[in-house]
Amino acid sequence: MPPSETWTVGRLLQWTTNYLKQHGADSPRLDAEVLLAEVLGCPRIQLYASFEDVPGEAPRTAFRELVRRRAEGMPVAYLVGRREFYSLPFRVTPEVLIPRPETEFVVMRLLDLAVPAESQWQVADVGTGSGVVAVCAAKWLAASRVLAIDVSPTALAVASANADDHAVSDRIEFMESDLFAAVPAEKTFDYIVSNPPYVAEGEIDKLSRDIRDYEPRGALVAGPRGTEVIARLIPQAAERLTPGGWLLMEISPQIERPVRELVSGDARLQLGPTVKDLAGLGRVIQAQRSA
Repeated sequence: MPPSETWTVGRLLQWTTNYLKQHGADSPRLDAEVLLAEVLGCPRIQLYASFEDVPGEAPRTAFRELVRRRAEGMPVAYLVGRREFYSLPFRVTPEVLIPRPETEFVVMRLLDLAVPAESQWQVADVGTGSGVVAVCAAKWLAASRVLAIDVSPTALAVASANADDHAVSDRIEFMESDLFAAVPAEKTFDYIVSNPPYVAEGEIDKLSRDIRDYEPRGALVAGPRGTEVIARLIPQAAERLTPGGWLLMEISPQIERPVRELVSGDARLQLGPTVKDLAGLGRVIQAQRSA
């Protein structure tokens, strides 16, 4: 940022957009707006009514630092500490995956199935991460009880904070566990939902720098094939589902066929159609526990 310029909001956004574009950002204008709104403490939409305003030195200094880190690859969600998911704000840290629109298909399918919504459903969110699915389940299924499971205690801390933020912590239990290993054997569920690790080891280098270098690898990579965690989850979920209960798992479209084969191999589960995303790609595997 040349020191001789008068750095209005509009000029800051224009310069930063070009700078981030040169450094490979996928959405440079949006990134610039989110970061500038963050240091100015205003809604992003307010920037459009403030193009001629000149921010003070302190916010400009803070903005320069955020832009520098974004140009190095640090995701915007980690820089500002939050991300919207299913129209709700959630805290995120580098200890958890950044929530993405694809995972909203898990929530939508859960809410489609869990009728009436007022029933006292028992829900398990396996690999809860930031807790977005667990919190949405508790918020929109208001009489439900949710068990949020993760192998990472730091992820569980983030999820617990999000539950507090959305006033649903009284109906969510948080448990450190490798899948269902630490869950009491007698505990069963009407719905088991999961966004498990499903990236194959050989695919990690193909991911964007934002994901590859900054998001927690253990929450991304499953093993050589990408189906290793899912292969462990399926029989455990089948054991824990009530008769007629549902398993919903987010997947990568690349592993849809092998995951469907894994589910079909468990006689306790009836495989349903794969839920497609807006691009028509397989995104959520669903299976129902036999009666």
